[in-house]
Amino acid sequence: MFPHQKSIEMKHGIFFFVFTTLLVASASACSPKPVAQKQVRIAATSVNSHTHHDSVAQELAQLREQCQAVVDARKAQSHNYAPHAKSKNAADPAGFVVITDYVDAIVELRYYSNYNFVGCRVDGYQKPVALATREATMALAKVAKDLRKKGYIIKIYDSYRPQMAVDHFVRWSKDMNDMKTKADFYPEFTDKTTLFPTYIARHSGHSKGSTIDLTIVDASTLQDVDMGGTFDYFGNRSHYITRGLTPQQKANRKILHDAMMKHGFDYYPEEWWHFTLKNQPYPKTYFTFPVSTTLFP
Repeated sequence: MFPHQKSIEMKHGIFFFVFTTLLVASASACSPKPVAQKQVRIAATSVNSHTHHDSVAQELAQLREQCQAVVDARKAQSHNYAPHAKSKNAADPAGFVVITDYVDAIVELRYYSNYNFVGCRVDGYQKPVALATREATMALAKVAKDLRKKGYIIKIYDSYRPQMAVDHFVRWSKDMNDMKTKADFYPEFTDKTTLFPTYIARHSGHSKGSTIDLTIVDASTLQDVDMGGTFDYFGNRSHYITRGLTPQQKANRKILHDAMMKHGFDYYPEEWWHFTLKNQPYPKTYFTFPVSTTLFP
């Protein structure tokens, strides 16, 4: 050991002793030692939780800005959709449209961001844009119009989902080394591989193009309406009918549910946010083209 290193370590030792002595004295003056230790642990947990919440809020705010930039850019130009075009195969987007070209909605495309159960941007989400079949979009436009009269704006979490994204989900579900999103999305599951195939399957109805994941936002405050549960949470509280909801949370879920059902959508009982057009135009096709604006000039 070099002399100057020894000197530095002695100074650090003295500093640590003084700091520790003051810390213990302070804790003793407030309350008995066991209580003081418990308070420190709680405070640390609170700070970590608060920091995480702020980080998530920032991530989602940036995502909404990115999505809105796409919406605004497309509003500044005209789009020439063939009104009766149909997709001929899984790689053909002819029967699809950009939802916000027709629907007044907030887009928060979670799989384009890092805040989702995978913990990163999902394969196939090349742009923060919500796509769907023309038929589902036109029905959703009626939903949005009805809800706007009641003081709500719809917020879209996801819509068309390419097969490559579903493949990404399956790979993730089998990787036990990646558990970083457990606390937010699947805290009730010790082994995330059990999510497959109950929650994550090799094919998704979203890939057929007529399924929408959404919620509603208070138009006056732009705050999410309290649904008593968060998007993509794996557990019973995501079921449309579940225990523990307040009367207001039940009423809020019903507002969204009734509006979607009125205009031709059916609901998925295990996810309050998930709706599929009953008469979807491509019931047997799992589309493969990426989520991108380049396909819809």
